[in-house]
Amino acid sequence: MEFTLASFNVKNLIGPDKEYYEFQSYTPEEYGWKRDWMASQLVDLDADVIGFQEIFEEEPLREVIAEASDRARTLNDAVIPSKGKAYHRKVIFRKLGVEPYDDAALAFAPNAADTRQPGKRRPGVAVLSRFGFVGEPEVIQDFATPLTIPFQPLRGLDGDLDAGAFTLRRLSRPILKVRIPVGDQVITLFNCHLKSKLGEFIRPEGADFAPEEDLVHYDPVGRAMGSMRAAVRRMAEAWVLRREIVAELAKGHPVAVMGDFNDGEHAVSSEIVSGEVPFRNYQWMLRHDAESYSDRYSAEEAATIKEQVERNRLHAAEGLFVRKSLRDMVYTTAFAGVFESIDQIYLSRHFHPDYDKRIADMEYFSVLNDHITDGSHPEAPYNKLASDHGQIKAHLRLRDGED
Repeated sequence: MEFTLASFNVKNLIGPDKEYYEFQSYTPEEYGWKRDWMASQLVDLDADVIGFQEIFEEEPLREVIAEASDRARTLNDAVIPSKGKAYHRKVIFRKLGVEPYDDAALAFAPNAADTRQPGKRRPGVAVLSRFGFVGEPEVIQDFATPLTIPFQPLRGLDGDLDAGAFTLRRLSRPILKVRIPVGDQVITLFNCHLKSKLGEFIRPEGADFAPEEDLVHYDPVGRAMGSMRAAVRRMAEAWVLRREIVAELAKGHPVAVMGDFNDGEHAVSSEIVSGEVPFRNYQWMLRHDAESYSDRYSAEEAATIKEQVERNRLHAAEGLFVRKSLRDMVYTTAFAGVFESIDQIYLSRHFHPDYDKRIADMEYFSVLNDHITDGSHPEAPYNKLASDHGQIKAHLRLRDGED
């Protein structure tokens, strides 16, 4: 059985004449253009499961999906021969067809911070599944108990000095957790949109704006501090996602994670999500409780350590594709001459080619990025109608019990 997983940051989907950020909204004509463009992308994507980011309201997304389904039927009528034709069963026609989303299930996670106040809206995420869902979708954003991350005092300081802590009470955007039946398997899927690289600047009490936002009086040190705040928040959110992933892996569930990570595959935040890469050999390492130079891990302990690391590790679908295809260039964003991939699909070892108990094989990885330019889209002069992200898609084949 073949199936596909995709991630699609749509860039600010909301209905017409609704101010989502300050002084930013779509006219009815712009909204029609954006809906048209997104429906066209969905037809081209033709994925079984799609994780969406930057969804402000559910209804516009349903309109896009309905439009995509109408287009899929029109396309199928044009390219697939009727059953009366002797050649209608040829494989090429199955490849040309697109399955509508009429019976697909949609889960939407609104942002808990969205008060619906014009100009101050906050986006959520959604998952569309042709296979439906097992159980109810789960939204992870607010914490009943705040997450406090203490920092260790540095050596050489006098006394037991407090090194401070970072406290997280809410994620900047929700994580949507769903369980998807695929053949005789059930895959736990997380769709996320981690904190962006846009700086966090604190507005003084009584002020109209944060001083760092005044670019005429440019404050490089203050803006660097804003970037640092955003990075710390993004890494903390990545750890929350990691905690949820490990809990699912501990239950033996296959896991897929997708979304906009706002960082590349090798960034610290992404590595927090995917987990550590195991050393080839732990026998050369000093034990954690070493009392002498020769206190190293045994061969049995080294094997145990490696298995535990591998069991909890995720693998980038893009990386598996590069390994398989020898390609070295995939990008989903472009800005200031930098082309990079910040949208990812991560898979547990249940999908890795070296794991003998894998449930599926990844056969291909594709990206729709022809609309990405290092500037503005030629058909969207305001650079807000088409997405500023490419769409990524992992093509997998479920293994039979005899494989």
